[in-house]
Amino acid sequence: MDWRKASPAPIVFVSGPEEYLAGRAIREIREQLRKLDAALEVHELEAADYTAGTLTNITSPSLFAEPRLVIIRGLEKCSDDLITDGIDYLTNPTDDTTVILRHNGSSVRGKKLVEAIRATDIAAEIACADIKKDADRQSFVMGEFSHAGRKIAPGAVRALLDAFADDTAELAAACNQLLLDSAESITEEIVDRYYGGRVETNAFKVADAALAGRSGEAMALLRHALATGADPVPLVAAISMKIRQMAKIYGNRSASAATLGMAPWQLDRARKDLAGWSDDGLAATIQALATADAAAKGAERDPVYSLEKLVNLISHKGIQA
Repeated sequence: MDWRKASPAPIVFVSGPEEYLAGRAIREIREQLRKLDAALEVHELEAADYTAGTLTNITSPSLFAEPRLVIIRGLEKCSDDLITDGIDYLTNPTDDTTVILRHNGSSVRGKKLVEAIRATDIAAEIACADIKKDADRQSFVMGEFSHAGRKIAPGAVRALLDAFADDTAELAAACNQLLLDSAESITEEIVDRYYGGRVETNAFKVADAALAGRSGEAMALLRHALATGADPVPLVAAISMKIRQMAKIYGNRSASAATLGMAPWQLDRARKDLAGWSDDGLAATIQALATADAAAKGAERDPVYSLEKLVNLISHKGIQA
């Protein structure tokens, strides 16, 4: 079952490491059940603390036959009692009851129960894979707008991913905010209007100016970002992402975006940015990145100096001016 189309079933197995997707799927199922019957009883359990007989007790038919939702989290740490009771429950599930079991995949604990769930025809599995690679994040954003029946321009997707580099929940919240905008299609300008002040966006603008050889503009953007409260650590991290993408394809320019874990537009941009770079220049820049990263994290008294040196070096394609 697609996590965006999560719906009740006697057993719902929510698997995979991406907590944001798992949480959203579980909330969707709970909301659907509450709409069907406001008297819904909700029970939430931790799998590690489960004791024998608990599942039977809370799913047994009650006097007023209220529908029930049982959410059991942390199946990767489940007790032996839950494995036994869970397998027994699969053979005789209670009517008007939905049992959600959440397993993040971090261990093989509960494997016997997981295999039993996947073998029964009364269970639905919602897979919540990591959203780590740029291609995955791009697909996530496109999916959010497609699911809502809205359009978003490729440049707007790029700007949104640049602004929210790490946190899936923040990225989703940004998509939701943009969906409230009345524009027929979300453009790069609209994204910049909402989120142009974020640290990550500032950092990518610095990197883009430096990679284009506009050292004066890059330095001005950097100093403006720092003057308005930007922390050097995420600035270095965002610039580093650009250089890492270039390094990925430097010796393998024929590789596909999927092979490199990049979105197609990122691959095209990295290839363009590599024009005129040499082995020595890229190596010197990577070394300067390591120095700037260490300085930003406390290795030096003045992290700004190392960051300015890095931006200047990038502006000259790794050749010390």
